[in-house]
Amino acid sequence: MAQRRRGAALEKALLDAAWDELAERGYARFTMDGVVRRAGTSPPVLYRRWAHRDELARAAVAHVLEEARVDTPDTGTLRGDLLALMREIGTANAQLVILMYAHLAGYCQETGTSPGELLDAARGKSADALAEVYDRAVARGEARPERLTGRVRSLPFDLLRQEILATLAPVPEDVVEEIVDTIFLPLVS
Repeated sequence: MAQRRRGAALEKALLDAAWDELAERGYARFTMDGVVRRAGTSPPVLYRRWAHRDELARAAVAHVLEEARVDTPDTGTLRGDLLALMREIGTANAQLVILMYAHLAGYCQETGTSPGELLDAARGKSADALAEVYDRAVARGEARPERLTGRVRSLPFDLLRQEILATLAPVPEDVVEEIVDTIFLPLVS
């Protein structure tokens, strides 16, 4: 007899099932019933937590992003920290980025949400980690705080995401280095 899941274990199972359903079927064919079947549970269990499929899709994205979150590097330099983060995102997480944009276009269209808004809702700890990287760089004198505007802070990762979406492939090392060395670091130092 299967053990009954509760609490965090049940929520993880539901969110894993929801992400698998999204990744396999896309948002257009994403259904609460499909998630219920995939998770091996009942509709009331799912609907008690998420009343609508857009809420569940948003929660599944936040969940998968949290699971894919990389540790905050501390290499001793802003350049080293950014390269480490971008290498991880640009290689190991490239497929995740591609899947999210390909399969969640319908979500964005249906809810009137932009991909950026969907990702912002799920960023949380990742944003805190990136802020830590930039704060350390300012403390070491590697970056000028007045130059680290919101747009500049996100620039290397926006360019990385664009590269992934343009090529549908992991980002080569030379591209990562060019983004950091040629574009980003001159803006902040």
